[in-house]
Amino acid sequence: MEQKENFFAESRDKVEEYLQDRLLLFKLKTVEQASKLAAAMFIGIIIAIVSVFILFFLSIMGGYYFADLTGNLFYGFGIIAGIYIIVLLVIFLSSKNWLRSLISNKVIKIIFDKTDDNE
Repeated sequence: MEQKENFFAESRDKVEEYLQDRLLLFKLKTVEQASKLAAAMFIGIIIAIVSVFILFFLSIMGGYYFADLTGNLFYGFGIIAGIYIIVLLVIFLSSKNWLRSLISNKVIKIIFDKTDDNE
């Protein structure tokens, strides 16, 4: 009888230890995925900021170029603004959910990334 009690006590301890280990593993995987997501978002933000600066200075350069061609500063920058309006309309009308799905797919890929450890 005492042997049965020992068996059940040891089994209970093993099950508790197993559950604690699984919980720790879940926490570690969650932290890993969150850190990958945060790093990807940070890199994306840095790339976006640099891209905005590049686009800004190229726009100024284009504005002055067209101003030189037309002989009027107002028309030069107006041409650049018109180009941006056309690009914005094309993007808006062609695919409304394109950017949202692109971001969602990237987040899902990072969260459910299969590594050698969890395949």
